Amino acid sequence: MGGALHVVAVPIGNLEDITVRARRLLETADRVACEDTRQTGRLIELLGLPKRPLVSLHDHNEADRIPGLLAAIEAGEQVALVSDAGTPTVSDPGFKLVRAVIDAGLTVVPVPGVCAAITALCAAGLPTDRFRFIGFVPAKGAALRTALAEVAGAAETLIFYVSPHGLDRFLAAAAEVFGVDRPAVIARELTKKFEEFRRATLGELVEDPGTVRGELVVLVGGAPAEAAPDASTLEATVALLLREGYSSSKAAREAARRTGGSRDEAYRFAIALREADESDPADE
Repeated sequence: MGGALHVVAVPIGNLEDITVRARRLLETADRVACEDTRQTGRLIELLGLPKRPLVSLHDHNEADRIPGLLAAIEAGEQVALVSDAGTPTVSDPGFKLVRAVIDAGLTVVPVPGVCAAITALCAAGLPTDRFRFIGFVPAKGAALRTALAEVAGAAETLIFYVSPHGLDRFLAAAAEVFGVDRPAVIARELTKKFEEFRRATLGELVEDPGTVRGELVVLVGGAPAEAAPDASTLEATVALLLREGYSSSKAAREAARRTGGSRDEAYRFAIALREADESDPADE
């Protein structure tokens, strides 16, 4: 076999989840491109494998690393690409390298294994026939609400990655945009000793998200496929658009587009919200 880039999934917490193929590649690769050389070096050590040449590859240096890695593959080397945990390129660095290898006419080999999003989905208890991976969204403010509003009308189960310190803000915004009755699941410490799935509505999770530990996967049930969006979702979308500076008519049109709701109803919400703001004593 000529040179190739092997996209290698690694465990997200439980070393027993390493695959036979992944273990072999980490042992035999000519070099390993990794998000954090210390983290990957520690993984190789824990697996009892011999040390391999490690090349750091992260968001801030990926473009600079690509030429050298391409040259190595063109010279016949087997290069393994790993992230700190899970599957590379899925909300992790590596996509630009994969694209560059393909564009150069070289070989990319997937080496499947653990992915936090799929691990959470298969045990969450939400529909799995259709789902949409969103990954990380903006951490706070209007940008967060706007990102959520973009998918508020989606019928698929939605999968988000959320940092522990941002969970409260995420849940509050999700309840505002999707509605408090939307089913949701918080998956934490996946594959580890304290693995937990917290299943409830968004409103209930806002009140009691449970103990926050480690990176989280939050799954939200999709909007009913044949039902109009919840009025609270439509109103919340209109409200955030008005806060972003949209006129009433443009906010109504955009909210209807994002949620699949009625443009006329959205416009009524916009007018009512404008009037409420104008009559608010705090604004006088």
